[in-house]
Amino acid sequence: MKEIRDIIAEFQRCRDEPLALATLVRTRGSSYRRPGARMLIAGDRKTVGVLSGGCLEEEVAMQAQEVIATGAPTLITFDTRLRYGCNGAIEIFVEQLPPDLLDEIAAALAARRECLVATTFEKSDSLGSRILAGPGEAAPGDFVQTIHPSLQLFLVGGGPDSAPLRSLAAILGWDVVELEEAESLPNELDEWTAAVVKTHNYGRDYAALAKLLPLGLHYVALLGPRRRRDQLLHALHDAGVTRRSELFAPAGLDLGAESPEEIALAIVAEIQTTFFGSKAESLRERKAPIHLAPHLALA
Repeated sequence: MKEIRDIIAEFQRCRDEPLALATLVRTRGSSYRRPGARMLIAGDRKTVGVLSGGCLEEEVAMQAQEVIATGAPTLITFDTRLRYGCNGAIEIFVEQLPPDLLDEIAAALAARRECLVATTFEKSDSLGSRILAGPGEAAPGDFVQTIHPSLQLFLVGGGPDSAPLRSLAAILGWDVVELEEAESLPNELDEWTAAVVKTHNYGRDYAALAKLLPLGLHYVALLGPRRRRDQLLHALHDAGVTRRSELFAPAGLDLGAESPEEIALAIVAEIQTTFFGSKAESLRERKAPIHLAPHLALA
């Protein structure tokens, strides 16, 4: 998600310049990125976004110069078994940046709406990327990707872990909203929202959970020990509070965290795991290919 936001930001800075858009549309065997990775390329070969592990982006940027000059799209195939570190092959479609494509994506994301993008990259007289009104508009063989809004993270309460939580969330392209008390929370939050309650005060934690638990969020976390969690849940149950959100308490994955920075890492890792369908296991224990993991747990 951060990648498309970075691409949009760069496009808005240089929208009057000729630009190309490269999209990873197909992979075979092992690959560093999944289909849907994108890279924006300028006429001076400046790029935003990553298509692989940094080993082929320069070559794609060079070939994109002819696309920028002629307007004719091209499909580039890389056999990564021979030249690079992966054991497979990838196909990258390079096109002149379609008019209004990134503006339409930006508008959808600003409104926190999903956006369906189709890329026709072969066996057609109309090659290129476009926004779809629905999945039924895609042509056979199109690469179709759902681009979802940024994950927004609500932090209720302060503390020494707030700064590292903000920093890690910024690296991942999440939007962070910090609140002192539950009264400032919106009454409705969308499915791409996570919340961490960490007021370190029983009454304020109770008020925050009373507002968040009925909203049906995929991730609500509470800092503190299990006994305190149980006390809060019993009190909320007795008060008739409906529990529709997933509650993670104590918050975070078991990473051996001790310092505020380590605790923040454990929480952010748990959020990533929850929203993107991972089991948080060591990759060395995984028998199936890495990219066979569910990409979006909410899809």
